[in-house]
Amino acid sequence: MQSGLILLVHQEHSLNKKEYQHCKEENKMPANMKEHSFIKGLKSRCLHLLHQNKTTTESSRQEAVNSESRKLTLNPSREEVLKWADSLDNLLAHKYGLIAFKSFLKSEYNDENIEFWLACEEYKKIKSPAKQASKAKKIFANFVEPMSPKEINLDYYTKEAITQNLQHPTYTCFEAAQKKIYSLMENNGYNRFLQSDIYQNVLNNSHDHHQT
Repeated sequence: MQSGLILLVHQEHSLNKKEYQHCKEENKMPANMKEHSFIKGLKSRCLHLLHQNKTTTESSRQEAVNSESRKLTLNPSREEVLKWADSLDNLLAHKYGLIAFKSFLKSEYNDENIEFWLACEEYKKIKSPAKQASKAKKIFANFVEPMSPKEINLDYYTKEAITQNLQHPTYTCFEAAQKKIYSLMENNGYNRFLQSDIYQNVLNNSHDHHQT
């Protein structure tokens, strides 16, 4: 009788273990699998969105480059285009030269320097102190502030000087920084531009006589 009771208890214990294992498999495992599936799906969606954003950005930038290039259909004279190679000043001072240079820098994903330089040129023409202060803050936020959208390569002391100048902005607020960026463009992007297909194409398609 006692041995029979022990056997029943043992059988019940075995059944409880099986039921526990069954519950674990039915409840816990699917939950883990569902969690794994959810994380996997989330990663997949994130990768898709990143790829989609990258594709959109690439497409937008290429469209901007193409748009700038289309503006060059009204070709300057050959004499003017040849003068672009004399100095960066000549290039930036010429309407189509500036368009061509910007187009080239965009194609290299390196257009923040020319954008900053142009913003400084516009800034120096502002007469109203209120508008000048507003423009100075925008330039700082877009190009100078760490992690800004188009942060330019400036040393600590130049950035610090701009920060101090912003308290009482004048037309010389960005003068030192603009000179440094001009020098960077002159020693890097400008030389590459003169060797680029963009410059060579404009030169080859330019007219022998000055267009009016």
